[in-house]
Amino acid sequence: MPELPEAEVVARQLRVALIGASLTDWWIGRRDIVREGITSLPWYRGSLLVNVERFGKSVVLQFVKDDMTRYVVAELGMTGLLLFPSARTKHPQHVHVRMTFVGGRESELRYWNPRRFGRMSLLDRAGLDRYLARRFGRDPLTVSKEEFSKIVRHRRGRLKSLLMHQQVIAGIGNIYANEILFRVGLHPNAIACRLAAAKVDRLYLVMKEVLEEAIASGGSSVRDFFAPDGTEGQYKRRHLVYGKEGQPCPAGCGQLLRRLQSERSSFFCPFCQSRRPRKAERLRGAGHAL
Repeated sequence: MPELPEAEVVARQLRVALIGASLTDWWIGRRDIVREGITSLPWYRGSLLVNVERFGKSVVLQFVKDDMTRYVVAELGMTGLLLFPSARTKHPQHVHVRMTFVGGRESELRYWNPRRFGRMSLLDRAGLDRYLARRFGRDPLTVSKEEFSKIVRHRRGRLKSLLMHQQVIAGIGNIYANEILFRVGLHPNAIACRLAAAKVDRLYLVMKEVLEEAIASGGSSVRDFFAPDGTEGQYKRRHLVYGKEGQPCPAGCGQLLRRLQSERSSFFCPFCQSRRPRKAERLRGAGHAL
């Protein structure tokens, strides 16, 4: 399912292919796919696409017409995709929106979403501000180390839940939360506010590294994700723990990866991510290298 890296890949491809193009027509297959603002639909015809941004797991298209600015917010949700016509679409009946353009590298943008957990919203600036304030916390790629440390210090809950809390830190989902925590050596159920300052600093750096590496690899095509041009993300080849229950720990500690079921499945190494770090450090010193 699309997370921050996948949404960023989508936004970057849309910028290259469609900025400067004019939207000439819409086709809406299901009116309920538009969460808000459907009565403003006629305004967008003849408008110019001037910018594309990512917020969390959503992609925002900015249009200008007659000195007015409006936005189209596409929530990728669990199964949402934005696709160009060149991308082969499985189950084309799940294409719910088509936007036709002239003057760009692509002639059409399609919104494909079989499970419809995501929606589109058509908003003015005030509506977009309300939407962003309601849904998104700090972006993990731009949050400062000081801000991030403050967030962690003030959360009494489980660390993995914090990383995935979209209203606190926007964009990280189950795949990347698992990968980040393994690389830092932290248990998914570790209590956030109890982390040592050095661990929080390490978590901050690794969070950014993992997300940026995933973006550079086109994201992770684990199930249904495809970039707008139809390409698959290759970061799944670099996953160390996600979906690898029962396999040997890639750090070579001799343990098998386990799966912890709570709200979402957590994949972790019981040794490298022990909730008793002092014991793990003592065992490492006895010859178990990570």
